[in-house]
Amino acid sequence: MAGESPGVAERKKEPEEAATERPAAAGQQAPAEPEAAAEQKAPAGREAPPAERPAPAPETAPAPAPAEQRTATEQPAPLDLLAQLTNRPAPPPSPARTAARRLKIWAPLVLLLAVLLGIAQLLRPLPDPRFTVAGDPYTFTGEAFSMPWPEEGQAAARVVGVGSLGTHGEQKPVPTASVAKVMTAYVILKGHPLKSGEEGEPITIDATAAKEAGAQEESRVEVSEGQTYTRFQMLQMLLIPSGNNIARQLARWDAGSEDAFVKKMNEAAEELGMDDTTYTDPSGLDASTVSTAADQVKLAEEVMKNDVLRKIVRMPNADVPGLPGRIYNNNDDLLVSNPGGLGIKTGSSRPAGGTLMWAAKRTIEGKERLIVGATMAQRQAGSDDANAHLKVVKERSYKMIKAVQDALVPATVVRKGDVVGYVDDGLGGRTSVVATADLRAVGWGGLKAKLELIPGGGGIPRAAGAGTDVGALAVGTGPGRAQVPVALQKDMAAPGAGAKLTRLG
Repeated sequence: MAGESPGVAERKKEPEEAATERPAAAGQQAPAEPEAAAEQKAPAGREAPPAERPAPAPETAPAPAPAEQRTATEQPAPLDLLAQLTNRPAPPPSPARTAARRLKIWAPLVLLLAVLLGIAQLLRPLPDPRFTVAGDPYTFTGEAFSMPWPEEGQAAARVVGVGSLGTHGEQKPVPTASVAKVMTAYVILKGHPLKSGEEGEPITIDATAAKEAGAQEESRVEVSEGQTYTRFQMLQMLLIPSGNNIARQLARWDAGSEDAFVKKMNEAAEELGMDDTTYTDPSGLDASTVSTAADQVKLAEEVMKNDVLRKIVRMPNADVPGLPGRIYNNNDDLLVSNPGGLGIKTGSSRPAGGTLMWAAKRTIEGKERLIVGATMAQRQAGSDDANAHLKVVKERSYKMIKAVQDALVPATVVRKGDVVGYVDDGLGGRTSVVATADLRAVGWGGLKAKLELIPGGGGIPRAAGAGTDVGALAVGTGPGRAQVPVALQKDMAAPGAGAKLTRLG
């Protein structure tokens, strides 16, 4: 006011300035510099200028009182309540709490793994059912058979469909002589098959074969250049009188050259498993054409499956139109003296001695049993005569043939209804199988006959009813062995879920 003195005006302003300079927030200390400026007095005789008022501080909400100072009726704010609930201290660790925590973590994983493993087990392909033979091999009764093997050289024999009679002597490669012609005939018919009764296409005799017909130091057939003979007739001239010139003629006709044909001979030997055999010529005249008795038995068994060859090798002689006379078999004495003899092929030379691939039969219970063998490196002591060696090998082979024929006997190996084995489903399930008829077989004293269960054409079923035929029981080895059907003794069920889930491997 205009009438008031300066001192009074200053005193009125002090409370106002103090109010405006109070800190905005409770408990906040005001700055010292504005307060000091307000306390300074204006110089004497001059009116102090009005002090600048600071802008009012923004209003703030009062801070909430601590929880312990709130009254019973005050409710905490939602965020405060959430903080109280989530910020509780963790309970002290203990073995039980640790185990429970681990169980919560791992249990779902283990359960998932178990489910996946179970699904995989159920979806895995099932193993194929298989047969298992029950019991031991059947042993033929009677005195054990003893083969009259030759005292020198080597030999081997077997009864087709029954088993091996064994070998004698060291099975090392030795010259075959004309026994090699059996492979020549086998290769010709393998590439150019003939059915029983067929003659085959004509083959023209070339100049080389005609010239070799006059050779004196080897077996040959008298043919002339330009003559034609059927393939059947050529095979007769190859195997009955053992014509070397015919062997070479057939080789050239078939493969274009003798070397190319010899390659075929060795390939055929390899296919038959004749691992110790090497052919270097189609006639066997070369001493480098070598084999073993065991290898030649393999070839003999294969050759006797061919009706055309089987017919020719048992001929003691033959008349071939165009030849100057009848041709004779070097094996004719064996064929005549032994009604069960089936021949095959002789061979003789100084390097080879006497060699013979032979076959015979014996009919037992209305069925023909085939015996095959080979005898090699047989010699007449003190002689270099090939014919003398040939005579010795035939005599020694005849003793073996006759002994085997006499030793063969029939026997009932298994009776109808006998449990002979079982079907194994591969998961622990087994179902017995029984013979549906008596199994009759042929053997010799002391022979342990091998039994084998053979699946049927559709394989072994996974499930089938009792009495279902599931295969056959065979005795012996190789083609022609005796066999009877087998059937399930009881119902066979497919593997269940439990077996699938618990299988290993």
